[in-house]
Amino acid sequence: MRDASVRDHALRCLRGVPIGLALTVCTGPGAATPTTAPVTTAPAAPSAPAATAGPAPVNSGPTIAALGTENFYADLLAQVGGARVKASSLLNDPNADPHEFEASPRAAQAVADSRLVIVNGVGFDDFMDKLLAASPRPDRVVIDVQDLLGRRDDVNAHLWYDPATMPKVADAAAAALMRLDPENGAYFAAQKDRYVASLKPIGDKVAALKATYAGAPVALTEPVAGYLTEAIGLRVLTPPAFQEAIEAGTDPAPADVAAERDLLTGKNVKVLLYNSQVATPLTKDIRELAERSGVPVVGFAETIPPAFTTFQEWQLAQLDELEKALAK
Repeated sequence: MRDASVRDHALRCLRGVPIGLALTVCTGPGAATPTTAPVTTAPAAPSAPAATAGPAPVNSGPTIAALGTENFYADLLAQVGGARVKASSLLNDPNADPHEFEASPRAAQAVADSRLVIVNGVGFDDFMDKLLAASPRPDRVVIDVQDLLGRRDDVNAHLWYDPATMPKVADAAAAALMRLDPENGAYFAAQKDRYVASLKPIGDKVAALKATYAGAPVALTEPVAGYLTEAIGLRVLTPPAFQEAIEAGTDPAPADVAAERDLLTGKNVKVLLYNSQVATPLTKDIRELAERSGVPVVGFAETIPPAFTTFQEWQLAQLDELEKALAK
């Protein structure tokens, strides 16, 4: 059981854990199997938008060790916490299946050291329950994004693809940091505002795509970007049972596989949205069929790939690729 939750308005889904801005438990490039690899540093926070500088951080003691279980949450912590936070992540290898993560002693130590932790919830990172329970500490705050958003256990776990999610997580992270380091409250508030402002181009791109392509038919291998397709208004024609089976790691019914294949061979969809991080023989076959059939394929990952330094950069790049595919 995780540390007790903080249930006031600002910290409604914060629960009491540390790691470092310089850490990220990752499996290492090219790994395709469960990993127990070492922790690595989170991306450096991007420069702030050209505006007023904002308050400088106060040297109120050691930096706060913070852990975003997934690297996009670590990136958020690095940007909101700035110079006062050392952020790390456990799930960061774009070639590994996050659902098969195996904790290493180094990962356990990273969790034990952390005073602020973000978990996604919805079954995506359940291994954190044991890691947190194994190293309880009274000064730890845990933000459970599922709880923060009030989502049920049976929803799409890829919560970060909902454009409304990250601003709420940033609010909760800033509130947690203010609690842990009240002397830097104004600094954290300014950092949070800058982070939220930097998400605006993502919202603008989603709105522009919706204005042009709402109702466009698409196919998925699984609902990684499901919240994004809903926000844009794309019409997903892939049978829900096919998506659910792929996500659960089971074999879809032959009729659902046939229906998915027919969407591609008949060119009844404008694009195939493909999980670029976790592939099976069937999903690879579906991707190759789309390519042979002249249906554009756009990959969506479950962690920030090494080619990108921030969540914002990653999301905009994926949206740009989606726009190009829809325009064909």
